Amino acid sequence: MAVSTGNVSTGKLRIARPSVGDRIRDLVVKYGFLAITVILFVVFALALPSFATPNSLFTMLKFASVTAILGLAVMFSMVVGGLDLSIGSIAGLAVQLAAMCMVFYNLTGVVAVGVALLAGVLVGLVNAILIVVCKIPDLLATLGMMFVVQGAKLIPVFGQSISSGMTLPDGSTAPGKFDPAFILIDRGSIGPVPVPVVIMIVLALVSWFLLTRTSWGRMLYSIGSNPEAARLAGIRVGLHRGAAYVVSGFLASVAGVILVARTGQGDINAGSSSLLEAVAVALVGTSVLGLAKPNAWGTLLGALLMVIVLTGLSGLGYKYYEQDTAKGVVLVVALLISFTVSRRKARYTPAT
Repeated sequence: MAVSTGNVSTGKLRIARPSVGDRIRDLVVKYGFLAITVILFVVFALALPSFATPNSLFTMLKFASVTAILGLAVMFSMVVGGLDLSIGSIAGLAVQLAAMCMVFYNLTGVVAVGVALLAGVLVGLVNAILIVVCKIPDLLATLGMMFVVQGAKLIPVFGQSISSGMTLPDGSTAPGKFDPAFILIDRGSIGPVPVPVVIMIVLALVSWFLLTRTSWGRMLYSIGSNPEAARLAGIRVGLHRGAAYVVSGFLASVAGVILVARTGQGDINAGSSSLLEAVAVALVGTSVLGLAKPNAWGTLLGALLMVIVLTGLSGLGYKYYEQDTAKGVVLVVALLISFTVSRRKARYTPAT
Protein backbone atom coordinates (compact mmCIF):
# COMPACT_ATOMS: atom_id res chain seq x y z
CA MET A 1 0.00 0.00 0.00
CA ALA A 2 1.44 3.37 -1.00
CA VAL A 3 1.58 6.02 1.65
CA SER A 4 1.71 9.74 0.98
CA THR A 5 2.12 11.94 4.03
CA GLY A 6 4.47 14.91 4.22
CA ASN A 7 7.79 13.77 2.91
CA VAL A 8 6.67 10.14 2.52
CA SER A 9 5.26 9.32 -0.92
CA THR A 10 4.54 6.11 -2.97
CA GLY A 11 6.01 3.98 -0.21
CA LYS A 12 9.37 5.71 -0.35
CA LEU A 13 10.77 8.03 2.30
CA ARG A 14 11.95 11.35 1.00
CA ILE A 15 14.47 13.09 3.22
CA ALA A 16 13.98 16.83 3.09
CA ARG A 17 17.08 18.71 2.07
CA PRO A 18 18.13 21.56 4.33
CA SER A 19 17.26 24.97 2.99
CA VAL A 20 19.88 27.57 2.05
CA GLY A 21 19.11 29.41 5.27
CA ASP A 22 19.69 26.27 7.33
CA ARG A 23 22.99 25.62 5.58
CA ILE A 24 24.18 29.17 6.21
CA ARG A 25 23.14 28.94 9.84
CA ASP A 26 25.01 25.65 10.26
CA LEU A 27 28.14 27.18 8.73
CA VAL A 28 27.91 30.19 11.03
CA VAL A 29 27.46 27.99 14.08
CA LYS A 30 30.28 25.63 13.16
CA TYR A 31 32.87 28.01 11.77
CA GLY A 32 31.73 31.48 12.86
CA PHE A 33 34.01 31.63 15.89
CA LEU A 34 37.06 30.47 13.94
CA ALA A 35 36.25 32.91 11.14
CA ILE A 36 36.04 35.82 13.59
CA THR A 37 39.41 34.85 15.06
CA VAL A 38 41.11 34.59 11.65
CA ILE A 39 39.56 37.82 10.35
CA LEU A 40 40.62 39.82 13.41
CA PHE A 41 44.12 38.35 13.26
CA VAL A 42 44.49 39.30 9.58
CA VAL A 43 43.13 42.81 10.16
CA PHE A 44 45.53 43.49 13.02
CA ALA A 45 48.43 41.89 11.12
CA LEU A 46 47.82 44.25 8.19
CA ALA A 47 47.48 47.28 10.45
CA LEU A 48 50.46 46.44 12.69
CA PRO A 49 53.56 45.03 10.90
CA SER A 50 54.96 43.53 14.12
CA PHE A 51 51.71 41.86 15.12
CA ALA A 52 52.19 38.56 13.26
CA THR A 53 55.89 38.02 14.02
CA PRO A 54 56.83 34.78 15.85
CA ASN A 55 58.01 36.76 18.88
CA SER A 56 54.69 38.62 19.07
CA LEU A 57 52.70 35.40 18.68
CA PHE A 58 54.55 33.68 21.51
CA THR A 59 54.14 36.76 23.68
CA MET A 60 50.39 36.78 23.08
CA LEU A 61 50.14 33.08 23.88
CA LYS A 62 52.20 33.58 27.03
CA PHE A 63 49.95 36.31 28.35
CA ALA A 64 46.86 34.33 27.38
CA SER A 65 48.04 31.34 29.43
CA VAL A 66 46.79 32.48 32.85
CA THR A 67 43.33 33.38 31.51
CA ALA A 68 43.18 30.15 29.51
CA ILE A 69 44.05 27.96 32.51
CA LEU A 70 41.52 29.80 34.69
CA GLY A 71 39.03 29.30 31.86
CA LEU A 72 39.71 25.56 32.01
CA ALA A 73 38.99 25.70 35.75
CA VAL A 74 35.64 27.38 35.07
CA MET A 75 34.98 24.90 32.27
CA PHE A 76 35.11 21.89 34.62
CA SER A 77 32.50 23.43 36.89
CA MET A 78 30.34 24.30 33.86
CA VAL A 79 30.55 20.75 32.54
CA VAL A 80 28.68 19.52 35.64
CA GLY A 81 26.13 22.32 35.38
CA GLY A 82 27.76 24.67 37.89
CA LEU A 83 29.93 27.75 37.94
CA ASP A 84 32.96 28.24 40.19
CA LEU A 85 33.14 31.89 41.24
CA SER A 86 36.09 31.30 43.57
CA ILE A 87 38.76 30.62 40.94
CA GLY A 88 40.11 34.20 40.95
CA SER A 89 40.54 34.21 44.72
CA ILE A 90 42.14 30.74 44.61
CA ALA A 91 44.68 32.03 42.10
CA GLY A 92 45.34 35.00 44.41
CA LEU A 93 45.77 32.64 47.37
CA ALA A 94 48.33 30.62 45.41
CA VAL A 95 50.19 33.85 44.64
CA GLN A 96 50.36 34.84 48.30
CA LEU A 97 51.30 31.40 49.62
CA ALA A 98 54.04 30.84 47.06
CA ALA A 99 55.52 34.27 47.81
CA MET A 100 55.27 33.66 51.57
CA CYS A 101 57.11 30.35 51.33
CA MET A 102 60.07 31.91 49.56
CA VAL A 103 60.23 35.40 51.10
CA PHE A 104 59.01 34.85 54.67
CA TYR A 105 60.35 31.33 55.26
CA ASN A 106 63.25 31.14 52.78
CA LEU A 107 61.96 27.89 51.26
CA THR A 108 62.69 26.58 47.77
CA GLY A 109 60.57 27.19 44.70
CA VAL A 110 59.58 23.51 44.62
CA VAL A 111 58.09 23.76 48.10
CA ALA A 112 56.33 27.01 47.14
CA VAL A 113 54.71 25.33 44.12
CA GLY A 114 53.62 22.35 46.20
CA VAL A 115 52.05 24.52 48.91
CA ALA A 116 50.23 26.68 46.36
CA LEU A 117 48.80 23.70 44.46
CA LEU A 118 47.76 21.95 47.68
CA ALA A 119 45.93 25.09 48.81
CA GLY A 120 43.98 25.16 45.52
CA VAL A 121 42.98 21.52 45.92
CA LEU A 122 41.86 22.11 49.52
CA VAL A 123 39.71 25.11 48.60
CA GLY A 124 38.20 23.06 45.77
CA LEU A 125 37.48 20.29 48.27
CA VAL A 126 35.73 22.75 50.60
CA ASN A 127 33.65 23.95 47.65
CA ALA A 128 32.75 20.35 46.89
CA ILE A 129 31.67 19.69 50.48
CA LEU A 130 29.54 22.83 50.59
CA ILE A 131 27.84 21.97 47.30
CA VAL A 132 27.49 18.20 47.55
CA VAL A 133 27.23 17.50 51.28
CA CYS A 134 25.72 20.75 52.57
CA LYS A 135 23.47 21.13 49.50
CA ILE A 136 24.31 24.81 49.02
CA PRO A 137 23.75 25.98 45.41
CA ASP A 138 27.07 26.15 43.60
CA LEU A 139 26.88 29.88 42.85
CA LEU A 140 26.24 30.74 46.50
CA ALA A 141 28.82 28.28 47.85
CA THR A 142 31.63 29.45 45.58
CA LEU A 143 30.65 33.10 46.02
CA GLY A 144 30.96 32.66 49.79
CA MET A 145 34.33 30.93 49.41
CA MET A 146 35.48 33.72 47.11
CA PHE A 147 35.01 36.27 49.88
CA VAL A 148 36.44 33.95 52.56
CA VAL A 149 39.62 33.31 50.56
CA GLN A 150 40.00 36.93 49.48
CA GLY A 151 40.03 38.03 53.10
CA ALA A 152 41.90 35.06 54.57
CA LYS A 153 44.82 35.35 52.16
CA LEU A 154 45.57 38.87 53.50
CA ILE A 155 45.75 37.86 57.17
CA PRO A 156 49.17 36.11 57.20
CA VAL A 157 50.73 38.81 54.98
CA PHE A 158 49.38 41.70 57.09
CA GLY A 159 47.35 43.05 54.17
CA GLN A 160 50.39 43.97 52.10
CA SER A 161 52.07 42.69 48.97
CA ILE A 162 55.12 40.46 49.42
CA SER A 163 58.46 41.30 47.86
CA SER A 164 62.08 40.35 48.50
CA GLY A 165 63.72 42.45 51.19
CA MET A 166 60.45 43.84 52.50
CA THR A 167 60.18 45.15 56.03
CA LEU A 168 57.99 43.06 58.31
CA PRO A 169 55.61 44.56 60.91
CA ASP A 170 58.13 43.84 63.71
CA GLY A 171 60.74 45.97 61.94
CA SER A 172 62.86 43.06 60.70
CA THR A 173 63.66 42.33 57.07
CA ALA A 174 62.16 39.32 55.31
CA PRO A 175 64.94 36.69 55.19
CA GLY A 176 64.19 35.09 51.84
CA LYS A 177 63.84 35.96 48.19
CA PHE A 178 62.23 34.54 45.09
CA ASP A 179 63.94 31.37 43.90
CA PRO A 180 65.49 32.01 40.44
CA ALA A 181 64.29 28.55 39.37
CA PHE A 182 60.75 29.50 40.37
CA ILE A 183 60.86 32.64 38.23
CA LEU A 184 61.64 30.44 35.21
CA ILE A 185 58.09 29.06 35.44
CA ASP A 186 57.07 32.25 33.64
CA ARG A 187 60.27 33.56 32.10
CA GLY A 188 61.81 30.32 30.93
CA SER A 189 61.24 28.60 27.61
CA ILE A 190 61.49 25.19 26.01
CA GLY A 191 63.15 25.97 22.71
CA PRO A 192 61.29 29.00 21.37
CA VAL A 193 58.12 28.20 23.33
CA PRO A 194 57.61 29.98 26.70
CA VAL A 195 57.03 27.64 29.65
CA PRO A 196 53.55 29.08 30.41
CA VAL A 197 52.47 28.22 26.87
CA VAL A 198 53.70 24.65 27.30
CA ILE A 199 51.83 24.35 30.62
CA MET A 200 48.68 25.77 29.03
CA ILE A 201 48.76 23.36 26.09
CA VAL A 202 49.51 20.35 28.29
CA LEU A 203 46.63 21.18 30.66
CA ALA A 204 44.27 21.74 27.72
CA LEU A 205 45.33 18.41 26.20
CA VAL A 206 44.84 16.55 29.49
CA SER A 207 41.47 18.25 30.04
CA TRP A 208 40.35 17.35 26.51
CA PHE A 209 41.41 13.74 27.00
CA LEU A 210 39.67 13.41 30.37
CA LEU A 211 36.41 14.92 29.14
CA THR A 212 36.15 13.25 25.74
CA ARG A 213 38.13 10.01 25.95
CA THR A 214 37.32 8.67 29.40
CA SER A 215 34.17 7.37 31.06
CA TRP A 216 34.67 9.94 33.82
CA GLY A 217 34.40 12.79 31.34
CA ARG A 218 31.26 11.31 29.80
CA MET A 219 29.75 11.02 33.26
CA LEU A 220 30.53 14.67 33.97
CA TYR A 221 28.76 15.76 30.79
CA SER A 222 25.80 13.52 31.68
CA ILE A 223 25.57 15.14 35.11
CA GLY A 224 25.64 18.62 33.59
CA SER A 225 23.00 17.70 31.03
CA ASN A 226 20.56 15.92 33.35
CA PRO A 227 21.71 15.10 36.90
CA GLU A 228 18.56 13.13 37.75
CA ALA A 229 18.90 10.92 34.68
CA ALA A 230 22.57 10.42 35.51
CA ARG A 231 21.63 9.36 39.05
CA LEU A 232 19.06 6.88 37.75
CA ALA A 233 21.73 5.48 35.43
CA GLY A 234 23.83 4.60 38.47
CA ILE A 235 26.29 7.50 38.33
CA ARG A 236 27.44 8.80 41.71
CA VAL A 237 26.46 12.36 40.92
CA GLY A 238 27.67 13.97 44.14
CA LEU A 239 31.10 12.34 44.03
CA HIS A 240 31.79 13.33 40.44
CA ARG A 241 30.42 16.87 40.82
CA GLY A 242 32.68 17.33 43.84
CA ALA A 243 35.68 16.02 41.89
CA ALA A 244 35.04 18.62 39.17
CA TYR A 245 35.33 21.41 41.75
CA VAL A 246 38.54 19.93 43.15
CA VAL A 247 40.00 19.92 39.62
CA SER A 248 38.80 23.50 39.21
CA GLY A 249 40.64 24.55 42.38
CA PHE A 250 43.81 22.79 41.24
CA LEU A 251 43.80 24.50 37.84
CA ALA A 252 43.16 27.90 39.44
CA SER A 253 46.19 27.43 41.68
CA VAL A 254 48.34 26.51 38.66
CA ALA A 255 47.34 29.82 37.11
CA GLY A 256 48.28 31.55 40.36
CA VAL A 257 51.74 29.97 40.34
CA ILE A 258 52.37 31.27 36.82
CA LEU A 259 51.06 34.68 37.83
CA VAL A 260 53.37 35.08 40.85
CA ALA A 261 56.34 33.89 38.78
CA ARG A 262 55.42 36.54 36.22
CA THR A 263 55.17 39.46 38.64
CA GLY A 264 57.96 38.40 40.99
CA GLN A 265 55.96 39.45 44.03
CA GLY A 266 52.95 38.43 46.08
CA ASP A 267 50.55 41.08 44.84
CA ILE A 268 47.52 41.30 47.15
CA ASN A 269 45.33 42.18 44.15
CA ALA A 270 46.44 39.20 42.06
CA GLY A 271 43.54 37.21 40.67
CA SER A 272 40.91 39.81 41.61
CA SER A 273 40.12 40.74 38.01
CA SER A 274 40.58 37.26 36.57
CA LEU A 275 37.17 35.76 37.27
CA LEU A 276 35.15 37.60 34.64
CA GLU A 277 37.71 36.98 31.89
CA ALA A 278 37.90 33.28 32.78
CA VAL A 279 34.12 32.92 32.69
CA ALA A 280 34.06 34.80 29.39
CA VAL A 281 36.57 32.55 27.62
CA ALA A 282 34.85 29.41 28.93
CA LEU A 283 31.50 30.66 27.60
CA VAL A 284 33.04 31.78 24.30
CA GLY A 285 34.52 28.29 23.97
CA THR A 286 31.05 26.74 23.82
CA SER A 287 30.59 28.21 20.34
CA VAL A 288 33.64 26.54 18.77
CA LEU A 289 32.75 24.19 15.89
CA GLY A 290 29.13 24.19 17.00
CA LEU A 291 29.86 21.88 19.95
CA ALA A 292 27.43 23.86 22.13
CA LYS A 293 29.04 22.65 25.34
CA PRO A 294 32.03 23.58 27.52
CA ASN A 295 35.18 22.12 26.02
CA ALA A 296 38.93 22.44 26.43
CA TRP A 297 40.03 23.52 22.96
CA GLY A 298 37.18 26.00 22.67
CA THR A 299 38.23 27.57 25.97
CA LEU A 300 41.81 27.79 24.72
CA LEU A 301 40.69 29.45 21.49
CA GLY A 302 38.48 31.80 23.48
CA ALA A 303 41.50 32.98 25.47
CA LEU A 304 43.49 33.36 22.25
CA LEU A 305 40.75 35.45 20.65
CA MET A 306 40.60 37.71 23.69
CA VAL A 307 44.35 38.32 23.69
CA ILE A 308 44.31 38.97 19.92
CA VAL A 309 41.63 41.62 20.44
CA LEU A 310 43.39 43.26 23.38
CA THR A 311 46.86 43.20 21.78
CA GLY A 312 45.57 44.54 18.47
CA LEU A 313 43.50 47.33 20.00
CA SER A 314 46.33 48.28 22.34
CA GLY A 315 48.74 48.46 19.41
CA LEU A 316 46.31 50.72 17.57
CA GLY A 317 46.14 53.06 20.55
CA TYR A 318 42.66 52.30 21.86
CA LYS A 319 41.92 53.15 25.51
CA TYR A 320 41.42 50.42 28.12
CA TYR A 321 37.68 51.05 28.38
CA GLU A 322 37.33 50.69 24.63
CA GLN A 323 39.15 47.37 24.88
CA ASP A 324 36.71 46.23 27.59
CA THR A 325 33.84 47.11 25.26
CA ALA A 326 35.43 45.04 22.50
CA LYS A 327 35.80 42.06 24.85
CA GLY A 328 32.12 42.35 25.69
CA VAL A 329 31.16 42.44 22.03
CA VAL A 330 33.21 39.29 21.36
CA LEU A 331 31.48 37.50 24.23
CA VAL A 332 28.00 38.57 23.12
CA VAL A 333 28.65 37.42 19.53
CA ALA A 334 29.89 34.04 20.74
CA LEU A 335 26.86 33.63 22.99
CA LEU A 336 24.55 34.52 20.11
CA ILE A 337 26.15 31.75 18.07
CA SER A 338 25.81 29.22 20.91
CA PHE A 339 22.41 30.09 22.33
CA THR A 340 20.45 31.85 19.58
CA VAL A 341 21.65 30.88 16.11
CA SER A 342 22.46 27.26 16.91
CA ARG A 343 19.73 24.65 16.84
CA ARG A 344 21.77 22.77 19.43
CA LYS A 345 21.55 25.03 22.44
CA ALA A 346 24.67 25.28 24.56
CA ARG A 347 24.71 22.55 27.18
CA TYR A 348 24.86 24.45 30.42
CA THR A 349 22.07 23.41 32.75
CA PRO A 350 22.47 24.32 36.42
CA ALA A 351 22.60 21.11 38.41
CA THR A 352 21.33 22.69 41.62
